[in-house]
Amino acid sequence: MALVVQKFGGTSVADPEKIKAAAAKAIARHAAGDQVVVVVSAMGHQTDILVDLAKAITDRPSAREMDMLLSTGEQVSVALFAMAIHAAGHKAVSLTGAQIGIRTDSTHTKARIRSISTDHVKGLLDSGAIVIAAGFQGIDQNGNITTLGRGGSDTTAVALAAVLDADLCEIYTDVDGIYTTDPRLLPEARRLESIAYDEMLELASLGAGVMHSRSIEFAKKFGVKVVVRSSFKDLPGTMILAADQAVCRPVSGVALAKDEARITLEGAPDQPGSSHALFSSLAESGIAVDMIVQNVGQGGRAGISFTVPEDDLDNALDRTRAVAASIGAEGVSHDGGVAKVSVVGVGMEAAEGVAGRMFTALSAEKINVHMITTSEIKISALVDRADGPAAVRAVHKAFGLEHGDGGPPCGAAGALPKSSPLDVVRRLEGMEDLAIEDCLLDSSQALVTFADLPDTPGVAADVFQEVGRAGLVVDMIVQSNPRDGHAEISFTVPAASRDKAIEVATRIAAARGATVADVPHVSKLSITGVGIRSHAGVADRLFMPLAQAGVNIDLVSTSEVRLNVVVAAEHGEKSLAVLRKAFGLA
Repeated sequence: MALVVQKFGGTSVADPEKIKAAAAKAIARHAAGDQVVVVVSAMGHQTDILVDLAKAITDRPSAREMDMLLSTGEQVSVALFAMAIHAAGHKAVSLTGAQIGIRTDSTHTKARIRSISTDHVKGLLDSGAIVIAAGFQGIDQNGNITTLGRGGSDTTAVALAAVLDADLCEIYTDVDGIYTTDPRLLPEARRLESIAYDEMLELASLGAGVMHSRSIEFAKKFGVKVVVRSSFKDLPGTMILAADQAVCRPVSGVALAKDEARITLEGAPDQPGSSHALFSSLAESGIAVDMIVQNVGQGGRAGISFTVPEDDLDNALDRTRAVAASIGAEGVSHDGGVAKVSVVGVGMEAAEGVAGRMFTALSAEKINVHMITTSEIKISALVDRADGPAAVRAVHKAFGLEHGDGGPPCGAAGALPKSSPLDVVRRLEGMEDLAIEDCLLDSSQALVTFADLPDTPGVAADVFQEVGRAGLVVDMIVQSNPRDGHAEISFTVPAASRDKAIEVATRIAAARGATVADVPHVSKLSITGVGIRSHAGVADRLFMPLAQAGVNIDLVSTSEVRLNVVVAAEHGEKSLAVLRKAFGLA
């Protein structure tokens, strides 16, 4: 007998007939001998209707009362779902988030789960009932109803699967799995048979709207096996698994985040503390920063660029301008009309030429790249928003993602191992807390920087095509926001390849009127974990202790599961000790 959690989204329970069809899936599982917990969203557009009702009353409803209102949508759904099961002759009990025992913090409209009690749900399952749980909601320590924000029902389902030690969490939705990109944007996009947690985390945070990143954070943190499949078609769907079980591909998918805004702190003093001043201010305002690009300083000054959701642009600009004045930066620039196109793949680290192929595809479409940041499994490029769809099509075709899905597993575990029951209980306390897994030091790299490259479509493609042809293995790539018609691109290579890299870079620069600088030995520090992007203030937790220790940062790149910084080689061991202490790893 297995324990299965099934989640049905709003489109899957949009009307009585769809509720009956979804209930039949739960009954079929139960009749096969499994214990079943069903998590249900509000019907169809019910949440939107409730929001509109609130706006008809006041332009500024209180967050607490919005939670009270919006939680009623799921309460309707679970009651109707239970009735459908009763009508079919089976036993079911509907529960609100409070009745389940989902405890959250008190951040109304976007609360985080602190703990979940399992005794009541387990008792009902043991009695032979199908448990129908309201998604998206919980209760804080003062008894107030809270809601979990966007994707909250996914989060509820995977969190319940984690605490109940479920064998499988089935996410039923209006699509039949995870695709190589949005099939509405690109009809030839292909459904994946499996995908690794880290790949799905990156794709979810980058705009792939099938599942919310917080639910994948739970799945990875607690080793929950998740399958995404259609409510309306009998298809196998896509399994979301640890990396050692998922197919290993250099690129698994292409994502487009359309509503991005870019801010650049121009000419910040290139000294310890500048990044801390900026990101501590943003963290105080609860703004979650996405791409962070700090390139190598020139003349004692460095530009720090980052992206935020467009809705946060005005607030972030006010904060950044205040910081610019306080630290003596040269100014602040911004662009609210950008998009981020990213390729993601757990096999990328071992593959050659991925960056060159991506930038060549963009160059062929005359798409200019404004910023680049990379991690071990992701390359992201910031482009004009109008170029976003064309960029996705070009990159998807360049990697042949419309064909085939075979390949071996990567062979490196991507989830925490199974733990003792006592350890699981301890980890579930504060289950949505930031989970930093490790801080790693790599002192085996050299840094190469191009300055004064012409800011034209194809520059990055030209650079990394030649780098690839030379057989150089590139790790970090960072392109800062262009200024005065010129771009700056930095990348790291193994220190043993430094002479060859300089030879190639000098040839590239000479042909384009640029200059090359290098640092023969640098130290790269990587913070890895779950929740790095979704928790505001993570960047500052890295920058603050380094600033206090007098360590200057030369290069920064970010992703959903990793934050990389490059510092001077002589500061590597010191920085490692400082960060391990700051993140509780010492």
